[in-house]
Amino acid sequence: MTDKLQRKRLTIDSAVTYRIKIQGCLEEIWSDRLAGMQITMNIQVYQDPVTTLVGQVKDQSELIGVLNGLYELRMPILSLELVLEEE
Repeated sequence: MTDKLQRKRLTIDSAVTYRIKIQGCLEEIWSDRLAGMQITMNIQVYQDPVTTLVGQVKDQSELIGVLNGLYELRMPILSLELVLEEE
């Protein structure tokens, strides 16, 4: 655990920024349904497209809503990462 996380204890009701990578293409129009997260696509030749969502969620309940939204859209989740402020 980093010093920054030790000083600011993460709780289920903490507002935190996350980076979520999913397999496939997801257009920016879905941002409102996914807690206003910024959506960017990375498409490279001979590779599956990867979409990255970055944004702050108000608590873990909202994060679960984003994850459920991706599930309902049938978007496979590749990674979920906590984004620290200094990044």
